[in-house]
Amino acid sequence: MCGNNMSVPLLAEAVTVPGTEKETAVVIFLHGLGDTGHGWADAMTSIRLPYIKYICPHAPRIPVTLNLKMTMPSWFDLMGLSPESPEDEAGIKRAAENIKAIIDHEVKNGIPSNRIVLGGFSQGGALSLYTALTSQQQLAGVVGLSCWLPLHKTFPQAAGASANKDTPILQCHGEMDPMIPVQFGAMTAEKLKTIVSPENITFRTYPGLMHSSCPQEMSAVKDFIEKQLPRV
Repeated sequence: MCGNNMSVPLLAEAVTVPGTEKETAVVIFLHGLGDTGHGWADAMTSIRLPYIKYICPHAPRIPVTLNLKMTMPSWFDLMGLSPESPEDEAGIKRAAENIKAIIDHEVKNGIPSNRIVLGGFSQGGALSLYTALTSQQQLAGVVGLSCWLPLHKTFPQAAGASANKDTPILQCHGEMDPMIPVQFGAMTAEKLKTIVSPENITFRTYPGLMHSSCPQEMSAVKDFIEKQLPRV
């Protein structure tokens, strides 16, 4: 059955904001550590375009090393938030496969992958970058808010088979972020330029913004989505 969400576990539970007319494109947006898809579904609703479906999945609940092994929604385990912190390589790769399964499901249901934008905030943005850069499905664009590139030392080699070396990436970061310092975001943007065409990387920072979003940033996200997913 073509429209069966049950075969894709993350889709069965995801918050979906449907289009208000025929859907010709999809945005998949991944929340940050300890959050759910609901908040970002509200954010997407505030910038929605009528021909786009927005999918905001919930991360599974797992023990998180960084937070004293407390169980919370997390796409993969986190040991630290610095560029040199050890990383959950198996968990990151498994999470990326789960996101690729959502993309594959949408493609089977008639939305070409080049009409899909993948994005996320913080840990969700990190997973979006990693997924796009290791995916053989060509996406329309990638949005990474307040985030970093997981397993950065494995790139550019890890992107060897990626179909997204010419895919535009919008990266945004608060200049006062106390969790993921803006310098880490800037290092990520520079690293991305060694993996994809540098002219396709846009890195925007927002004065006074901490580890969150703001209306100006959401306006930039809306403009990027509209540019990459124009009405057809």
